[in-house]
Amino acid sequence: MDLFLETAAERESATYETPRGRKGFFTDTTLCIGCKACEVACKEWNQLPSDGYALSAESYDNTGQLSGTTWRHVAFVEQTQASGTTRWLMESDVCKHCTHAACLDVCPTGALVRTEFGTVIVQQDVCNGCGYCVPACPFGVIDKREELDGHVGKCTLCYDRLKESETPACAKACPTESIQYGDLEQLQERADARLTKLREQERFTDASLYLRDQTDGIGGGGAFFLLLDKPEVYGLPPDPVDTTRDLPNMWRAAATAALALVGLVVVSSLKR
Repeated sequence: MDLFLETAAERESATYETPRGRKGFFTDTTLCIGCKACEVACKEWNQLPSDGYALSAESYDNTGQLSGTTWRHVAFVEQTQASGTTRWLMESDVCKHCTHAACLDVCPTGALVRTEFGTVIVQQDVCNGCGYCVPACPFGVIDKREELDGHVGKCTLCYDRLKESETPACAKACPTESIQYGDLEQLQERADARLTKLREQERFTDASLYLRDQTDGIGGGGAFFLLLDKPEVYGLPPDPVDTTRDLPNMWRAAATAALALVGLVVVSSLKR
């Protein structure tokens, strides 16, 4: 596996370049029809177990959320407008493949790695199921696969397909091209143009790009989204933060405190 290891300086600036160019997803929710073809294609290609057909009676969503065995999740949001009409917001959610990936930082075994495409994947043969990465993810994406092997699982952006220059299964199956795959910079340019076009229409003035920029708390996502409402409406955190961003300062503070304690002990012993 040709894995890419970012340097500390590259991580800090969030401007690293991958050996084969950073790949990603741009999900245009205005084109999503809620068909769930992406969910089915992901399950089939990655040989993941079914979520069953139990509906909550609150929506058409039988998946509920992303998990260790559900790597694509189509959210259904029903809104009643002031005019009395109903608007449906649909969004195919997935791992964000964060620029600053907390799950990768906390993994003690090196099971979580960044690939040559800039994506973050789990090496199942290295994972020991400790679960440290689960609470580290600000999006609740990664989870343990208790019913399978106890390891953690999440979207790999179809790493095996990427190595063969193939499109990820979910994007390949999407009939409306709501899920678009390609070079991240090109996707960002396409998304910018799409957003500008939408905002020219009065009914789409609230449209925005979620995780498109490096100025957010995770340094931007390898998967980003065009939303028609606030992120929390779709069940997404409005201000995601790299949960490990303060660790260097914490370690420095701890080291300073330890040195000060050692100094006090030495001074105390000399006075005796």
